[in-house]
Amino acid sequence: MATALRARLSELYSADCTVTALHRLTGGASAETWALTLTVPGEPPAELILRRDAPGAENPARMAREADALTEAARVGVPVPGLCDRAPGESVSHSGATGLGPSYLLMTRVPGQALPQRLLRDEEFAGVRPRMPYELGQVLARVHHRMDPDRIPGLASEDPLEQLRGMYHSTSAPLPVLELAFRRLAAQRPAAGREAVVHGDFRNGNLIVGTDGVRAVLDWELVHRGDPMEDLGWLCVRAWRFGAEGPVGGFGPRSELFRGYADESGTAPDPEAVHWWEIYGTLRWAVLCRVQALRARNRPAQDALELLAIGRRVAECEYDLLCLLGLPATPNAAPPAGSADADLFGSPSAAELLTPVGSLLTELSGAADPRTRHLGRIATHTLDMISRELVLGAAARAEHAEGLRRLGFRDERDLALAIRRAEVDPHTDHAVRETMCSATAARLGVANPRYFSRSG
Repeated sequence: MATALRARLSELYSADCTVTALHRLTGGASAETWALTLTVPGEPPAELILRRDAPGAENPARMAREADALTEAARVGVPVPGLCDRAPGESVSHSGATGLGPSYLLMTRVPGQALPQRLLRDEEFAGVRPRMPYELGQVLARVHHRMDPDRIPGLASEDPLEQLRGMYHSTSAPLPVLELAFRRLAAQRPAAGREAVVHGDFRNGNLIVGTDGVRAVLDWELVHRGDPMEDLGWLCVRAWRFGAEGPVGGFGPRSELFRGYADESGTAPDPEAVHWWEIYGTLRWAVLCRVQALRARNRPAQDALELLAIGRRVAECEYDLLCLLGLPATPNAAPPAGSADADLFGSPSAAELLTPVGSLLTELSGAADPRTRHLGRIATHTLDMISRELVLGAAARAEHAEGLRRLGFRDERDLALAIRRAEVDPHTDHAVRETMCSATAARLGVANPRYFSRSG
């Protein structure tokens, strides 16, 4: 990659360029992100970012739309990184890019912080946090009211609910909570708003922020035509609050988001429509988690682990959807201490063996590069999850199977399909509601028990 970058940049700048400090950044489950330093003879070093699809999963058309969206955003004053180069397409031609793959972007590196946990907790950003909801409203208003969708070739416009339903049906077995959310969304759909450019993934984690506010909006890979309220609802999904209280990315209240949007655009958002899109966004994240888990097939181990771990986050989405639908789940009681120890394989139990393995992983990855530390944290979290499932899983499976049997369902898929066909309603049937909520609580208790006590 370093050789390909040097060749392409030397061609681009008509000079013998050098590339140093090339390293992969953390995150990026759908695309790779690399940082590098470019030195052009006679110029000061420049920090750049390479964003490219993983080998074997290239989507040149999508990456081209992302490049065109960055260009259009910059034209109308939406803060974005500067686009230095892009993969060749119908309107772009160069000879030195083949080593970088058919879908990549090369951008300036914007100084600032993108890590949500830092933005929400570090003292450095204490002054800017209260201003963020208002400013994010302003930025979204510029996206929706200034960007011209006709200047982004190939920008699709589809029915979002039907598109999501199709994606959901292409993944694993149906789940009762997700089926209930689809029913609610179909029954209470708001009137369509004006069609505009929709970022598609506008949230805490896809923003570069400094002490002066938002410096760049990142990751335009899901850009499309649609109802602008989709972006506002997605920004308020609980997953993007990272344990903080503020509904708007963990920063603050929706009222400030709406005020910033109205002041910038002259159009006040409809809170009920945004709430519908927040339910939609939570359901969408659940479906995307399932999609990411499927993408783990035939991927290198380090990428597969991250994708598979995301797959278990569906439990968080189920819990959030139950809260949004007025049916909150409560944590299941843990089994008595030692109940999983009486095992054919004796002591120590498998769960006990996993604990020091996780601690060792944490210790070994602590002194490594950022990417390895990130993967080490995911691996440790995965081992903790496996350990909890070993302790809690058998009893939870048996309890859930008995609850389904009493209701007359063969399995959870059977219950999910009954909800889809409107044959049962968890809002009015206490036994169905209890079985459905108990299953969600069991899954979340294994996947991430701390999620029950988080704010938001």
